[in-house]
Amino acid sequence: MPLGEQRSEGEWKRILDPQQYYVLREKGTEPAFTGKYYYNKKKGVYRCAACGQELFSSATKFDSGTGWPSFWAPISEEKVVRKTDNSYSMQRIEVLCSRCGSHLGHVFDDGPAPTGERFCMNSISLDFEEEV
Repeated sequence: MPLGEQRSEGEWKRILDPQQYYVLREKGTEPAFTGKYYYNKKKGVYRCAACGQELFSSATKFDSGTGWPSFWAPISEEKVVRKTDNSYSMQRIEVLCSRCGSHLGHVFDDGPAPTGERFCMNSISLDFEEEV
């Protein structure tokens, strides 16, 4: 999918399974410690499950203990969009795929060096391509 190309919500409903649609398009969250990539220690690249854009490298993945895959930085800032999220009576920073606008998770300022950030992502929002 070319950068910036968008799909209608009807198209997304046909492409994504119901749980993916709930998280990626309706900004849902998968339960902690249930995602397929939380325990993944393989080397490779994490892509947007909706459009395939490269988002995170396994080199920046760390065990945050929170129950969701966590990274201290995206592959590049151009790959993600940060948006203020005031839902659930709290202020957080939502992380979206810059290509398709899908919800990935949130970023917090309690991560490790060198960035001090924790990109807390939903496994269902990601696909993993193992390094060969």
